[in-house]
Amino acid sequence: MSTTLQAGGGSVMVWGMFSWHDLGPLIRVGQRLNSTTYLSIIADQVHPIMLMAYPNGDGFFQQDNVPCHGAHIVQEWFQEHEGDFTLIRWTPQSPDLNPIEHLCDEVKRAIMQLVPQPSNLTELASAIHQAYCQIPRITFQHLVESMRRRITAVLKAKGGPMKD
Repeated sequence: MSTTLQAGGGSVMVWGMFSWHDLGPLIRVGQRLNSTTYLSIIADQVHPIMLMAYPNGDGFFQQDNVPCHGAHIVQEWFQEHEGDFTLIRWTPQSPDLNPIEHLCDEVKRAIMQLVPQPSNLTELASAIHQAYCQIPRITFQHLVESMRRRITAVLKAKGGPMKD
């Protein structure tokens, strides 16, 4: 999840991940997510989790196509670690297929319902973390389980947006 929420004239950007089993870390990102920051998240956070969760190298990691994901240093790192897990090659402009977007929406909805609203960046960061940690396990399990159906729907729509 890479999302930006605003409060008090500023914004907080976070990056997160999940699997069928659990939510991964939620990492606050400085100004914006660039290739160097993304590579440090992958190397320092994602890689150890993937090695622990999938010691046989049979895990899959999905990323979307934001520019920093395609950076040469990032692609090089994934090539060096290709035996540790499988990087899923993802189609461009495929928000219907990115389940993390649904978790971002869950977090945003939870924050919109807060009374009072976060009034500064510290409160907003705390609210984001709390909302993320309170996402029920069944929510992300349903997202993982829905992938086959969503891929089929996107193929039926010939790559266009899915109909609700």
